[in-house]
Amino acid sequence: MRRLFPVTDQTVADTPGEGGAAPEAREWSLDELADAYAYPEPGPGGPVPWLRANMVSTLDGAAQHDGRSQPISHATDMRVFGTLRALADVVVVGAETVRREQYRPARARAEFAARREAAGQGAAPAIAIVSAGLDLDFSLPLFTSPLVPTLVLTGAAAAPDRVAAAERAGARVVTAGDGAGVDPARAVRALAALGHTRLLTEGGPRLLGQLVAAGVLDELCLTLSPMLTAGGAQRIAGGPEVAVPQRFALVSLLEEDGFLFSRYGRVRRAGRKGA
Repeated sequence: MRRLFPVTDQTVADTPGEGGAAPEAREWSLDELADAYAYPEPGPGGPVPWLRANMVSTLDGAAQHDGRSQPISHATDMRVFGTLRALADVVVVGAETVRREQYRPARARAEFAARREAAGQGAAPAIAIVSAGLDLDFSLPLFTSPLVPTLVLTGAAAAPDRVAAAERAGARVVTAGDGAGVDPARAVRALAALGHTRLLTEGGPRLLGQLVAAGVLDELCLTLSPMLTAGGAQRIAGGPEVAVPQRFALVSLLEEDGFLFSRYGRVRRAGRKGA
């Protein structure tokens, strides 16, 4: 792993030397990764919600291969994935992604225990599933054996029998919309009201598209995989396009084995409170 941006003394030290030879790769420790991906420190007014997304894409824009993200991932990508989870209060994920990726509960990581305790966090982040229809398998470990009770974000018009089934399974149902679906801004506020201000979403593309369209995404952590898949795979964000493209600025860029690990932060408009 080497840092390409921002440029520091270490970046210069990692620059290829005479003849273009690249320096020997060094695996970063989990503490180094956690420092590199740390959430913003709370301001004078206390913590405010910060929603980041973590996604992976191939060179030709595919977010999946054969319906899953794992084939286009990398061992270091998975270390970043685990680090981002370990820093979060809650992981927000769409119901379709839960079904496709066979989601399991987040686990406690001894390597991050002291860091989480210092931040006032529990042993592991909660998983929050965004679902209008609550078409979920409540016999899965995500509901039967989570370390932290799983949250289900849904609308006020959700079927009462499905809401009851979720609650019987041990999930906490959170209403975040007036109709059948979930309002992204309301979901962020509802999670913050529960004390979850360090928010992480892992998609899928439909959910990420909704978050982008609602203007609630603060940061994108994007792994660019040096692969080409062709085909008709989804992009990292789907759904209707926004009226005006949203501008994000590069925060950091890491590289290993041809994979690029980028962080982009939302550019705040003048007059709005910044990060």
